Amino acid sequence: MRCGLIGTGLLGGAIAERLLAVGQPLTIWNRTVERSQPLANSGAVIAPTPAALLAECEVCLLLLSDAEAIAATLLTEASRSQLVGKTIIQMGTIAPAESRSLSAQITAAGGVYLEAPVLGSLPEARNGTLIVMVGSEPAAFEQWRSLLGQLSPEPQWIGPVGAAATLKLALNQLIGSLTSAFGASLALIQRSGLAVEPFMAILRQSALYAPTFDKKLARLLSHQYDNPNFPTTHLAKDLRLFRQTAAELGLATDAVEGVESIVQKAIAQGWGDQDYSALYEAIDFDQEE
Repeated sequence: MRCGLIGTGLLGGAIAERLLAVGQPLTIWNRTVERSQPLANSGAVIAPTPAALLAECEVCLLLLSDAEAIAATLLTEASRSQLVGKTIIQMGTIAPAESRSLSAQITAAGGVYLEAPVLGSLPEARNGTLIVMVGSEPAAFEQWRSLLGQLSPEPQWIGPVGAAATLKLALNQLIGSLTSAFGASLALIQRSGLAVEPFMAILRQSALYAPTFDKKLARLLSHQYDNPNFPTTHLAKDLRLFRQTAAELGLATDAVEGVESIVQKAIAQGWGDQDYSALYEAIDFDQEE
């Protein structure tokens, strides 16, 4: 079986590396061909177009930035014609409504659709320890469990299409909220002239602690956000999707809007392509500015 993968950005590239490492024949396509060349050097075949990839592959993993990019790549006339009998596994973060719409269009074109967003970063993608959450028909999940098992020790079926997308938004909202809350407390400690380590030592002993605090602490203290696993612009998109989905369900979104404003301020400061922990720069700003 030859697998296709569309979108060889940060996460897509790492997943492609993993599949090649375990011997999975792989055909890839990316809008910027240069980003795919290292994978070609490792054995991947570069398709000239998305439609050509779909024609060659039984299953295709999508690792694109948003629903608009998916539509522009997968739902063109040329690509639609190649969807008959093919399975599309959408692994990016999109809204539940967008995922259900995509599923309907792929099904209408004769294909099968699964959503399979992931939790984890580039190291987890490369060593096959991502948390993979699947929304699909149960039979489709069982059919592709072994492929997804190359990326995760235990892929988890969440429910029908839309369920895994909802869960993914709920989790990604915490990325922004936890990081901004921790950043505010850390900035208060530092601006007050207190040592960071006693604060961290007490925090680690408490129910308030989350491992991400230590994971990002060095970046915040050094103000270094290069080599991102998850850029600030991607977090901004996910927070927007969470807020819109939550509002549709009648939930108050004030807290999320506050985090969004911090993230947007960080982007305005020029941190959009850097690691999302750069939102700390919008909290611990220069008071003289």
